[in-house]
Amino acid sequence: MQLIRCPWCGPREEVEFHYGGQAHVAYPDDPAALTDEQWARYVFFRDNPKGAFAERWSHSAGCRRWFNAVRDTRTYRFLAVYKPGEARPEVAS
Repeated sequence: MQLIRCPWCGPREEVEFHYGGQAHVAYPDDPAALTDEQWARYVFFRDNPKGAFAERWSHSAGCRRWFNAVRDTRTYRFLAVYKPGEARPEVAS
């Protein structure tokens, strides 16, 4: 069992959390102007790097808040967690 640190509640077991996709994906400025292909790229295409990756997570069985995390996709280890609106911290993976 892995512990994930919620920025509001502290460390909790991983079963309390849900993955929410890539972090820092900006919503389109003018969504009505997008073509179907552009919408598909926004909705379905995400980065898939090997190493440190910024993600969104929800503490669904706790405070129910969203937060961002940098996780190493090779080891599943969480390198940093931070609240929405805060800048992504620099981490060494």
